[in-house]
Amino acid sequence: MKHTVSDIAFTPSVKAVQERLGSRKGYASMEQRGGWKKLVTPELAAFIGERDTMFIATTNATGQPYIQHRGGPPGFLKVLDEHTLGFADFSGNRQYITVGNLDDNPKAFIFLMDFANRRRIKIWGRAEVVENDAALREKLHDPDYGSEPERMFLFHIDAWDVNCPQHIKPRFTEEEVGESMQALRDRIAQLEEDCCNCEPKE
Repeated sequence: MKHTVSDIAFTPSVKAVQERLGSRKGYASMEQRGGWKKLVTPELAAFIGERDTMFIATTNATGQPYIQHRGGPPGFLKVLDEHTLGFADFSGNRQYITVGNLDDNPKAFIFLMDFANRRRIKIWGRAEVVENDAALREKLHDPDYGSEPERMFLFHIDAWDVNCPQHIKPRFTEEEVGESMQALRDRIAQLEEDCCNCEPKE
């Protein structure tokens, strides 16, 4: 049987449900056309470079899932090559659930959201924790962040896919709202200046 990239998510059990509920034909056609991607494209790199937040999912030895939020300045999640992402990890609540889970099971999942433009991307792969690697630290650490990372994470991509925008409610960051408001303030100031410079009507 021919394997496709989407088999990482579309297991036999999943395909059986798709068949029962009527969606398997459409996904089979998608698979025949090439299906999901494995390599970082310029479009994916640009999308990742704009993100200031992400969610990473892992599971422990018993299969219990866990999702952790990570955030930073836009581009804190970095594309290292067409197969690999990486980010610096800083001290938090010191539970170390993600780190411990990866000792049991390296399989992981990254979920990225662009609320303003109603876009989301799912990335399957394997994650590893890296410590005491000065060269990698230099690549991943933003010196302007104001804190020193405890470790680095590498994420090796096995598959990625773009989700549809259905049900994504647009949300905007404080900076995005501020930029829009400043444009309005500038426009109002210009209109007031134009009004003050008008010749009075007789």
